[in-house]
Amino acid sequence: MPHPLADIYLENLLVQKGLSENTLSAYSADLGDFLSFLRDRLPGCADDELLRAVDEQILFLYVVFVRKRGLGGRSLARRLSALRGFFAFAREEGVLDKDPARFLENPKFVRSLPEVLTRAEMEAILAAPRLSDKLGFRDRTMLELLYASGLRVSELCSLRALDFDLQRGILRVFGKGAKERLVPVHAEAAAFLADYMHIWRPLFKPVAQELFLNRSGKGLTRVAVWKLVQRYALKAGVIVPISPHTFRHSFATHLLEGGADLRSVQMLLGHADVSATEIYTHVQRELVTRTHGRYHPRNLKNCGR
Repeated sequence: MPHPLADIYLENLLVQKGLSENTLSAYSADLGDFLSFLRDRLPGCADDELLRAVDEQILFLYVVFVRKRGLGGRSLARRLSALRGFFAFAREEGVLDKDPARFLENPKFVRSLPEVLTRAEMEAILAAPRLSDKLGFRDRTMLELLYASGLRVSELCSLRALDFDLQRGILRVFGKGAKERLVPVHAEAAAFLADYMHIWRPLFKPVAQELFLNRSGKGLTRVAVWKLVQRYALKAGVIVPISPHTFRHSFATHLLEGGADLRSVQMLLGHADVSATEIYTHVQRELVTRTHGRYHPRNLKNCGR
């Protein structure tokens, strides 16, 4: 049973922050789980008194409770973020005199480096689809676009024909929270996209506005794209774990290896905060080290010995 204030809070997130449906659904489940914990711990407590009974000790016990259930670090971090936002909102609305979650900190966990394809592996996967039929050409175009623009699979599936400006080579993308960004598409990917739109897409007999269609002329699902990526990786002999998101990681990593700055990559990926892009800084560190070793005069002098 939800709490009335939780519903108002989620609506506020939708209207004010434009969070995605998936994020709102996750926050709703997180708050629902916490409220169930509260009701079990404080039986008979009315809804208008339930939140006022929460203190730092109860929040600590809740963290212990969910950890015993095996909740992972990232899931716990998201849940604590939902609670911090909810109680801050309750304080702002005058429901609470103080915010019991103000000192609630995220768990410390090691950020694993993303799986990244080598350039040779990427070339092999891109070359895997057959270009002689509509399905193969569609798939090659999708793979080219994933790598050319660093799209999320949800962004790829929601693209429409009008989102691509052929003359400028610019793709309009709607990311998380319906935030719009403009992403450049290199000439080769743009050529595939133009041919797909004008020659091959009409052969699918579209009944939907999405750019990439299935055999029935409807938009592709994220699961369908995931299966296609798996199939072409197997065909190309790439044995590392791979998903559509691997293309996004590879896109960012290869840009940084080529000398792009982190801020530009952040904008291309559509990250609201640069901290989300900093997972790729290991690439920049290696690049800086190589640059220092190649160009510093003392290094050059030592190399000449």
